[in-house]
Amino acid sequence: MTFNSPNFLIFFPIIALIYFLITPRFKWVWLLVSSYYFYMCWNPKYIIVIIFSTIVTYITGLLIHKSNFVIDKKKSIFYKNFFLVSCLLINLGILFLFKYYNFFSSIVIRLGASLDLTINFPTFDYMLPVGISYYTFQVISYLIDIYRNDIEPEKNLGKYALFVSFFPSIVAGPIEKAKHMIPQYNSVHKFEYNRVKNGLIQMLWGYFKKAIIADRIAFLVNTVFNDPSKYFGYQIVIATLMFTIQIYCDFSGYSDIAIGCAKVMGFSLTTNFKEPYFATSIKDFWKKWHISLTSWFRDYLYIPLGGNRKGKFRTQLNVMIVFLVSGLWHGAALTYILWGFLHGAFQVIENLLKPFKKNLIRKFKIDINSFSYKFGQILFTFVLVNFAWIFFRANSIHDIKIIFKNMFVNNPWIFTDGSIFDLGLNSTEFILSIISIIILILIDYLKTKFDLLDELSKQNIIFRWCIYIIAVLSILLFGVYGSGYSAQQFIYSQF
Repeated sequence: MTFNSPNFLIFFPIIALIYFLITPRFKWVWLLVSSYYFYMCWNPKYIIVIIFSTIVTYITGLLIHKSNFVIDKKKSIFYKNFFLVSCLLINLGILFLFKYYNFFSSIVIRLGASLDLTINFPTFDYMLPVGISYYTFQVISYLIDIYRNDIEPEKNLGKYALFVSFFPSIVAGPIEKAKHMIPQYNSVHKFEYNRVKNGLIQMLWGYFKKAIIADRIAFLVNTVFNDPSKYFGYQIVIATLMFTIQIYCDFSGYSDIAIGCAKVMGFSLTTNFKEPYFATSIKDFWKKWHISLTSWFRDYLYIPLGGNRKGKFRTQLNVMIVFLVSGLWHGAALTYILWGFLHGAFQVIENLLKPFKKNLIRKFKIDINSFSYKFGQILFTFVLVNFAWIFFRANSIHDIKIIFKNMFVNNPWIFTDGSIFDLGLNSTEFILSIISIIILILIDYLKTKFDLLDELSKQNIIFRWCIYIIAVLSILLFGVYGSGYSAQQFIYSQF
């Protein structure tokens, strides 16, 4: 049941309505049952995996906390370490089995073949459980926070299970922390008109980005990237630019819908995007893109590795490790690892060149607050991010080689002979895509200047409702669906 499916558009209003009508004592129970039902709509048998992970981490959290009260400090530390490491191995082992086992076993087999050794591994022929990368990271953060004494374990198994499986965020995040979410399950959330309205508006914006932009330009992106040997020069450049927009609209659209859903019912999820394509550096980009994942890696990998506290070399090494792991987190393929490596390398180079950059600014008296300087920073960062997306979207290393081989063919005539409309979108669909992208850029730019929701709420009721009606009609009239179309899965739900 995807967010953009008819089933969800029936499911969510019913869940929200009953949530507001039932007694506060049973609200969390209703949400837990609803979340498990939502998850089982994807593949019922995988509910066993999430329940197993929930019970194991719940018990481990209690045991880690109990270890604090062992009088012998050495034993206390030993027990805490033992329980934490054991549970991490169990959860990461499950994730490895489903997501990485076949990938790494194939690498070992190929390495063995190169040494004239015959190595065989049994294949693990099961689909990747939806959301496993997200809820695994959530339960890991929960355990580590207890281990660090940042939080106490949740005593109510049901409320902890809700934290793991909360339906707005279970499929593709945001990746939440227990100290942010679990207290919200203990609060009473009543119907509040302004909050519900703002939640629905955020959902509407998410549907606009998904249905009108992402799903439409997906046809162009898939046409080129799924058969790159047939396309050259500007065709590949256009497809790459379009994928840059597609993945942003697809993922941030999902996040907007998820955050909006939660907001309607009174819950606050972590903001996951802050206009990332207006970032002025790669480091700034990762403060604005998939924020919940970035903060997770910072708190539970980068800082434990030493962060920037152990010298310049270790700092840059830690950055590279984080981004290589981030690339692997996104998928079991060398293309994702290369994508992570590129972002790590970009950031390391930025860090190393920072003193040189400051000297240039001082020597040439460059006004870093000028429009031209900021625009140049944004444009340069966008080009780097766009370049890296090629590795993320390409189906294989072989395809990457073809893409770069064909990319530098000069074919400007595609803009005049109509062949630009042979990339999966006809002229009408292509122009509609451009118009919707311009609207996206304008809205995102305005969001960097002020709170659009707050400004909209200050307008008179007629103007506001005109905006709402135009937005709904636009999605109904220009969204990609209808005969021969099935709701496309959100890209990040595959991870």
